[in-house]
Amino acid sequence: MTLLLAFDDEAGLAARLAAALGCALSIVERHAFPDGETRLRLPAALPAHVIALRGLQDPNAKLTELLLAAGGARELGARRLTLVSPYLAYMRQDIAFTPGEVVSQRLLGRLLAAQFDTVITVDPHLHRVPTLDAVLQRPGGIALSAATLLGGYAAQQVPGALLVAPDEEAGQWVRAAAQAHGLAHAVCTKQRQGDREVTVTLPAADVAGRAVVLLDDVASTGRTLAAAARGVLAAGAATVDVAVTHGLFIGDALAQIRAAGVRFVWSSDCVPHATNVVSVVPLLAAALRGLA
Repeated sequence: MTLLLAFDDEAGLAARLAAALGCALSIVERHAFPDGETRLRLPAALPAHVIALRGLQDPNAKLTELLLAAGGARELGARRLTLVSPYLAYMRQDIAFTPGEVVSQRLLGRLLAAQFDTVITVDPHLHRVPTLDAVLQRPGGIALSAATLLGGYAAQQVPGALLVAPDEEAGQWVRAAAQAHGLAHAVCTKQRQGDREVTVTLPAADVAGRAVVLLDDVASTGRTLAAAARGVLAAGAATVDVAVTHGLFIGDALAQIRAAGVRFVWSSDCVPHATNVVSVVPLLAAALRGLA
């Protein structure tokens, strides 16, 4: 028997995943104390295999709850713990850029590896580290991709679209999506001056008169996508839309993207948001069924 354990703020995704797997679902009960601590309550007895669903957007709050839930699940009978984290945080800091910086990706990997037998995620932001196993520093990582799902949706909505990566790191997803659906693609280059200040240089491909879809793994502040949108429109693009795996949309990010001239914004349900148009549930369910 397998149980899917989830938190109330991801109940919709959890219900869809449990239905796809044909397994029971239990929602973690949470109580917030006045001092900021949280009391969790799990089922009193757990089966041998427990799947914990927890996206790590807003990670500082959610990580504590996830680790408490994992430890509690072990005490209550779970012998095998699988983490499904559609959005995995702390992936950008994969090296120390200046002396003394904490390499958060490596340390988070160790932390998760100590608690979970398997970690499944979608489009993790891996740049200098090639695999999720390398992040965990042991086998047990499964990295899925929503790129072809988003590319397929874009191809349906905008036949013949030019898929454009707003920076080099997004190039891997754009190439995969374009190849899967027979679309042309191009890759921009980006220079970052700060958390909210970026300069995007357009690719050599001619965008004049083309319907452009910017495809990326994550939309956080939205500045990179907004800069790329302004650039392709200034270069003569007929339209520009945006497709992202993880729609974080921090603060005024969505407003910034739309103000740049973007027509439609699409995302996967890795992060619950009004822009969700494609579901990663089939990907997650297939990966879970494939576990030995």
